[in-house]
Formats: sequence, C-alpha cells, structure tokens
Amino acid sequence: MLHDALRFFPGGDRAIEVELGDGMDFSLNFTVHRLVAAVREARIAAIEDLIPELASFQITYDPDRIRYEDLTAEITAIYARIGQGISGSLSSRLITMPVCYFEAETTACIDDYRKTYPDKRPDPDLVAEMNALPDRAALARRHSGTEYWVAALGFWPGLCSLLPLRPGARIFAPKYNPPRTWTPKGAVGIGGALSCIYPDRTPGGYQLIGRCPAPIYDRDQRLPAFRDSLALLKAGDRVRFQPVPAEECARIDAEVAAGTYRHDILEYQIFSVDQYLAWAAQQETRP
Repeated sequence: MLHDALRFFPGGDRAIEVELGDGMDFSLNFTVHRLVAAVREARIAAIEDLIPELASFQITYDPDRIRYEDLTAEITAIYARIGQGISGSLSSRLITMPVCYFEAETTACIDDYRKTYPDKRPDPDLVAEMNALPDRAALARRHSGTEYWVAALGFWPGLCSLLPLRPGARIFAPKYNPPRTWTPKGAVGIGGALSCIYPDRTPGGYQLIGRCPAPIYDRDQRLPAFRDSLALLKAGDRVRFQPVPAEECARIDAEVAAGTYRHDILEYQIFSVDQYLAWAAQQETRP
C-alpha cells in the first residue's frame, strides 16, 4: 500500500499534500501519523499546520520563510530517518460514545430519501445483507464489537473517518447515489470500509445505522469536553460505541441540551502498534 517514495503535490502557494500510499489501511494510516509526529517534533518554523488524512497529510506553511523545494526536501529527509517500518507507540485517548441503533431520527432521514428514491433499500437492511448478517441486531453487535481508530478528520469540522481495529468487525457498504440533502446531527454511518459520526446536520452519503446523542462538535463550546476545541475527536484517538436504548438516548439528549453532559474520555491511554498488529494477526487466523 505504501508508495516507494513520498509524492508531493502543491496546494496553491501555502500548502503541500504529501501522499504516502493508496488505500484505507491501518498500517498505512499509522505510518502517516508517525511521520506527522516526527515532522512536528522537528519544529520547522515555517510550518503553520499539519493535517493527517487516511493515506496522506497536508502541510500549510509560510512561503516567505521556506521554499517549496526546501520544505519537501526536509520532509523527505525526516521520512528517510524514521523509516517505513510499522512500529512504536502513540498517545491515544479512548472515547466511549453512546449510540442508539436504528432510532427515530435516522429512520426518518432514510424514509425521507426513499420518498424520492423508492428503490433505495433501508440502510440497515442493505448493510446487513451485504455483510452476510442475518438481521439488524447482528449488525449492531458487529458494529459495536470493536474499538475504532480515528484515522482522519475533515470535510466538516469534527467529521471523523473511523477504521475498525478488530479484523472480524469490518463492515462494508456503498455510498448513496445520489447523496442525501440532509443527515441528522450525530448520525452514525458506514461508507466503504469506514464508519463516521456526523458532527452536524449536513448532506451525506454514508449508510445510516444509528445516532450518537453525545456530540462530537460543539460550535458554542458549551460542554466541558469542548473547552479547548470545537471538535471532540483527534486523529489517533480511539472510539468505542456503547449501545443504549431509546430512553437512555433521550436522557443524554436532554443533558446535552442543558449543558450538563460529560463525555466518557480516558486521557491516559497509550496505543502500541506492535502489540496491536500481533493481536490482529492472531484474530485473522482464528477459525
């Protein structure tokens, strides 16, 4: 999945897209995060921001302080120094997100879309069938039966791309064609091999299977988890989905509205990629 060498693409006169490979793969994404961490540690004064993505990352920089050619040469040297080996550890918060599967708001969104496109199968039934699952309950069990790696953020403030860490929990689904014009805030969707949580009411194309009442984006920063940022999740975090019934979902909605909800966040976690890859290999070989 990794390219033989880094590929650089200018984004105007203040940005560079650095592509490491092609695909939605944990090992590739971890290499992206590892290189981004090394670039941060190098403290190149002209760099203003680093944005990790699935198989690449973006650099914004001050062209009056460093030339494009010189900056790409420095990034190439850092990559050569750290190597392409998948090893090491990173700080990785574990965040538990309550989710109500197949609840009223996402069901209403799906039904609204099907008024215009009646041949569209309800999302949970389509996803269950495509993954050889017998029913919606089995889909919920598989989706909630793993931690997810926050591989990237983008397209909307706080919107996360989540990779399942347990191999047996992988779920695949096509995107809507054409996309929806609206999606409930907090909706949980699946597109390709990724899961996501919609941070706000936006258009969208992922198949919807539930809703998280606890927000991942707070424009007004009312809740304690958003004291330092509008977005809850960071690349390299892990997310665990905790199924809750409709009554519990409504209670959390009320706490969020009152500004009293507190997210379940473990700040002190360390993620060892060596131990994870060994564990994942064992999972793959189990009958």
